Amino acid sequence: MSCPRIEVDLGKIRCNTQTLVERLGLREIGVTGVTKAVCGHPAIARAMLDGGVVGLADARIRNVQRLRAAGFTGPITLIRTPMLSQVDQVVQSCEASYNTEPLIISALAAAAIRKGSVHGIVLMVEMGDQRDGILPENLADVAQLVMQVPGVALKGIGANFACLNGGAPTAFQMAALSALSNRIEGVCGPFLNIVSGGNSANLPWALGEHSTGRINDIRLGEAILLGVEPVSGNQIEGMHTDAFTLVAEVIETDARPKPFPIALIDPTAERLCIVTTGGASARMILAIGHQDTDIRGLSMPIGSALIGATSDHLVIGTPRSLLAVGSEVRFRMNYNALMHAMAAPDIKVKLLDDPLPRLSRQAQGKVERVALV
Repeated sequence: MSCPRIEVDLGKIRCNTQTLVERLGLREIGVTGVTKAVCGHPAIARAMLDGGVVGLADARIRNVQRLRAAGFTGPITLIRTPMLSQVDQVVQSCEASYNTEPLIISALAAAAIRKGSVHGIVLMVEMGDQRDGILPENLADVAQLVMQVPGVALKGIGANFACLNGGAPTAFQMAALSALSNRIEGVCGPFLNIVSGGNSANLPWALGEHSTGRINDIRLGEAILLGVEPVSGNQIEGMHTDAFTLVAEVIETDARPKPFPIALIDPTAERLCIVTTGGASARMILAIGHQDTDIRGLSMPIGSALIGATSDHLVIGTPRSLLAVGSEVRFRMNYNALMHAMAAPDIKVKLLDDPLPRLSRQAQGKVERVALV
């Protein structure tokens, strides 16, 4: 079987999605499935839809186009502010986008008019993460601009948390976001369909016992895919944390390294030394490296330790018997490692528990329409 590869258990992704959708549904919060970490992989997006998400979202137009090419006709939102150079593609492929810049909103409006459509705008508010967002005191002015420009329609507001500064949102911040939505409706008139209260880092708040106010949407990627809460890294109760497995092949094995058995004449070379293995009695070299994934985001197999990595090699130490050359070693990944590995051109994706090949194209379309109702 091809290596390196990522094995994806679609059944566990569906189960994770359904679990969160049901729990948040009790709080009257819908779930938008975020596919950016998996590069818009159609089968993984389908698992999210089958699990009950109300729609899909991604940060890159290329991923959205991949989903469209695979036949997805339901709503997809671009959750990174569109690039000015891509407004026509955004309007062509996305029903809505998250925005912060009036110039880009105007460009989206012009592109929508050329297409003969209306593009939805969700305004992102700066609520303390210090990444992207409109300052709260300027939000009403930008919202009024959206209302005045033909070709776009104000659909809602949203905020990011724990993306740049790593801090989970507070109840005060969430109450302030709800208050802002009420204020915008008072200034601009129309009801806001979407008040998006952040991402997976906001689950502890969203599932708490306090009032959720106007928050009716949360964007989930990491929690669905990996079953963990991002800020703490802890497993979410009842969730699968092993839906993704990275598999790499052993290409060299040896015992504990010894000093070079040759005379080194060059003074610079004399300072060279072999990397030590700590308590490991042997080491293995695998055909994967920094070019393929975030090595620091891999969980080493039990009894093994990371020695180091280069662009194309991963060296791990083990006190146990060495695996034979050609053997496979399996790793769990954190979110960063998953993102890099899914985007790596040399890593193949193997789907487990995938019902789609057994469905006709007509049946696939039916499943999608039902999932998006």
